[in-house]
Amino acid sequence: MSTRVAERVAAPRPVRRSTAARIWQYRTIYLLILPTIVYFVVFAYLPMIGLQIAFKDFRVFGGMWNSPWVGLDNFRAVLSSEKFPQLVRNTLLISTYRIVFGFPVPLIFALLLNEVRTRWFKRSIQTVTYFPHFLSWVVFAGIVINILGPSGLLNTLLLDAGGHRVNFLTNPDTFRSVVVLTGIMKEFGWGAIIYLAALSGIDAQLYEAARVDGAGKLRQIWHVTLPGLRPVMAVLLVLSLGNLLDAGFDQIFQLYNGAVLDVGDIIDTYVYRIGLLDAQFETATAVGLFKGVVGMVMIVTANHVLRRMGQRSIW
Repeated sequence: MSTRVAERVAAPRPVRRSTAARIWQYRTIYLLILPTIVYFVVFAYLPMIGLQIAFKDFRVFGGMWNSPWVGLDNFRAVLSSEKFPQLVRNTLLISTYRIVFGFPVPLIFALLLNEVRTRWFKRSIQTVTYFPHFLSWVVFAGIVINILGPSGLLNTLLLDAGGHRVNFLTNPDTFRSVVVLTGIMKEFGWGAIIYLAALSGIDAQLYEAARVDGAGKLRQIWHVTLPGLRPVMAVLLVLSLGNLLDAGFDQIFQLYNGAVLDVGDIIDTYVYRIGLLDAQFETATAVGLFKGVVGMVMIVTANHVLRRMGQRSIW
């Protein structure tokens, strides 16, 4: 009798649905993400088939499949090149300057903008600072050249003030600074969006408790705001380290010239020259694969370090 009662009272086992049934149940959501999946498959994963060129002596008429294998010879040729250390040095310096000087700017701007209480003024500032992100580097570089060029606005003002002309774009001592500063100017407004979204998620009661304890605005930022933004900052820092060998091809390609080649030539511009101009496809692919592997190692390492430190990581 008791056994029968127990069987009646026992909760029914959940029915396990097949994968196809679950996809059909949430078909609307899957349809929304389908274009993104197709995009990555077509433009990110399928092109990876061509990475085998890095291990071949690629011949145009023989094609990718009929070219002979050469193993790691292309990588040895790249790493033993006299120019490669200089390319890595330029890339690392420009990328490091971007992280050191460019990483805090969106955060500081978001903190300042978050304190603006006049709604129309805040939206105006956001519009002005977001707009450069949507300009291509072809357009933005033209603006930079018209301002910093030999006959640009800034040099005209310097001459009118009795000063001397400064070759900002052709001087090796100033070129990297121009690249870093113009890159920050173009992207800092857009980069602040993530911080502004994170700021809206911080509990307002924490600020109220800090004010009750007598904390001023700076102490509230230090003890409430920054700890609340720490997970977001950690994730963005990991992603930035993953792009350490990506110094910004579009920007440098539009701004650099023969006078600053020694300080402005990076890995991506080198790949462009040997790959598209000199038709050394296998060497260019080897350099690109090397860069991708290093970036992946940097992301995994930084993510592991953050996880060991108790911070929120990407995975």
